[in-house]
Parts: sequence; C-alpha cells; structure tokens
Amino acid sequence: MTESAEPRARRTHILADLTPLRTSPDYRRLWFGNTVSWIGQGMTALAVSLQVYDITGSAFSVGLIGFCSLVPLVVFGLYGGAVADTVDRRKLGLFSATGSFVLSLALVAATVAGIEQVGLLYTVVALQAVCFALNAPARSSMIARLLPAEQLPAANALTTMTSTTGTLVGPMLGGLIVGWWGYRAAYTVDAVCFTASLYAMWRMPSMLPDRKAGEAGKRASVLDGLRFLGTRPNLRMTFFTDLCAMVLAHPRALFPVVAVLWYGGDARTTGMLVAAPALGALLGGVFSGWLGRIRRHGLAILLAVGSWGTAIAVFGLTRNLWLGLVFLALAGCADTVSMVFRNTMLQAAVPDEMRGRLQGVFIVVVAGGPRLGDFLAGSVADLASPAVAVTGGGVLCVTGVALLALKWRAFARYDARDPQP
Repeated sequence: MTESAEPRARRTHILADLTPLRTSPDYRRLWFGNTVSWIGQGMTALAVSLQVYDITGSAFSVGLIGFCSLVPLVVFGLYGGAVADTVDRRKLGLFSATGSFVLSLALVAATVAGIEQVGLLYTVVALQAVCFALNAPARSSMIARLLPAEQLPAANALTTMTSTTGTLVGPMLGGLIVGWWGYRAAYTVDAVCFTASLYAMWRMPSMLPDRKAGEAGKRASVLDGLRFLGTRPNLRMTFFTDLCAMVLAHPRALFPVVAVLWYGGDARTTGMLVAAPALGALLGGVFSGWLGRIRRHGLAILLAVGSWGTAIAVFGLTRNLWLGLVFLALAGCADTVSMVFRNTMLQAAVPDEMRGRLQGVFIVVVAGGPRLGDFLAGSVADLASPAVAVTGGGVLCVTGVALLALKWRAFARYDARDPQP
C-alpha cells in the first residue's frame, strides 16, 4: 500500500461504511427513500405544531399532538409487527407508505380549502402514527433479508443517520418554509418527499416471512412473539438496557428549566440543549466505520449505555453551557452505538418469522420509554431539584446496567459470529 493510500484506508475505516449502499440496489433505494421521507415528516411535525398554536394559542393543545402520536404507536406497534410476520412485507410497506402519502395530501387539501380545525390535525397525526407503526416493522425486517449479516452494523449506522438527519434538518427546513411560503408549501414538500419512499417500496421484491411448514398464511400471534422474547435472555437485555437509559437518564423534559436556572439562557439555549444529543448521534453515525469490526455486541451495548448514563450524570454537574453541550453530544454518540448493536442483534439473532413482532416491541419501547423518562425526570426535579433528577438519573442508569450485566453475564459474551438470542 502506498503512503497516500494508507491515510485514505484509515479514513475509510473511521467514516461510515457505505458498503450496504454499494452492494444492494434494493437497500440503497430503501435507505434513500426513508431518509427523504424522514426529512419531510420532520417538516410536517413542526408545521403541525405551529399551526395548532396559531389556531388555539394554547401550549397544552400543542402538547396534545405528542399524545395523539404516542397512543397509536404503542397500541399499533405490536400489532404492526404481527402483521409484518403474516403478510408480504413489501405490500405492507407499500400500503402503509401510501397511507402516509395520502395523509400528507389531506393536509395540503385542508390548507387549500382554508380548513383550520385542530381536530383534523390531531386525526391526521394519529393516523400517520398508525401508518408508521405498520411500516417500521416491515421495513426493518426487510434489511436482514437484503444484506449479509456482516453488513448489518453498517446498515443500522446508516439508519441512525437517517433518523437524526430528519430530526435535525426536517424541523429547520419546516420552519423556514412555513415562514416564507406558509403551511401549504411545507405539507406539499412532505407529500413530494414521500414519493421517494413509495418508489423504494414499489421496486422492492416480494418478501413473505420465512415461516415454518404448515404455518404459511396463518395469522402471526403477538403473544407468541412476547413468549419468544420471554425465553431469549440476550434479546431481553437489549430492551432492558435501553429502558435503563431512556427511563432513568432522560433529561429532555428539563432542558427548558436548566437552560434558565443553570445557564441563565432563554429559548435559544433550550434549542441548543435539545440539538446537542441529536448532533452527537449524527456524528456517531458519520464516524461509525469501526463498528463493523466489533464482534462482542452485548459488551458494546453495556459500555455504550453506561457511557450514556455517565455523560448525563456529568452534564448534571456542569454549569458551563459549552461543556454541558459537549457531554450531551457524547451521550448522543453513545446512544448511536447502542442503537446500532441493539438493532443488529434483533435482526441477526431473531428468526425471520419473528422479526416483525420483535421490531414491534422495539417501537413500543422506543416510543414509550422516553415519555416515561420525561415524567420521571419532571417528577424528581419537582420533588428535589433538576440537578438531582439529571445526575441521579445518570447514576441510576449506570447502576442498573451494571446490575443487569451481573445478572445475565452471558450477554457480555454475545458474539456476532454465532448470534444466540
């Protein structure tokens, strides 16, 4: 290898591994379509919040948007996973993506007609959550069929970049478009963005679940999926560790409070605190090339979640804004590492006939865990102080992960070369 080639190889090993995009045209279309639609959905999420506030002038009414989204995600998450283990996942993905596209068109039509009804906006948000709950298990289950096992960490790192890009870029573009051209333009752009997801699903090959002989065509049972999870300790640990982070050490609800009390800031400071973990998560995805060389996925998850808890605990002790932002970004980066390996285990160690249902459980945990964390952090901060809530939560997260690791020691020995659920 020449001198100039060596630094190039090192950069390749550090930066995100693009091998899945190069080797699988189907995955490439799926990833691109999902990335574009995530940005569009981020735009719409902000636009709906702004429109609800314009109509009502009520912060409570804006908060109800999250409730309208959360309940369908929790209720239909498990059901969507069971459907993904019953029918052709391509058709399910295409059907649910079409539903999201039609709902975006409904928002466009409402603005064109001059309809300003909060109930309509709530209904559209709830139905969008239903479509997502049906689409996500099908889409995630497809990845393990499109790529070899050794490319799954790279693919999941690219997926985290999709979600964090949508979280960061979507609302920013949405705010600009609403400010310049109004709600109709934002909803129209979202509808156009969804055509990328529709095209990706349309070009996907048929992908029926690989079920046992005699079970083809039978409706997959949610309870069977939960029973399967109950007897697979390594898979259970992926959820337990995530709950430690999202429930015990999730200070997001306190950002408006600490922005004022700790840093003497305002809404702009709160925005910086909110953006820091997402930016850290995005950087974690950009510099994720080394993740593909890790084989001890269980140990990596334990260290990543422990790092999240540690970073949150130290953030609770800082009173310098820039130092606090650094630790929040480090927490976001650790979350990316954890997310990559948890997703990889759910794809590689789960038989295809169960992947949809396990992804459904994943949706419920990801949707519900942070909301419980918000409630816990707010309650502790009210009873004690924000510092106790944040730092104490980080310490509890690290303690919880350590106790889980001692209870189920085999999880740290999980080897990607022999994935055992």
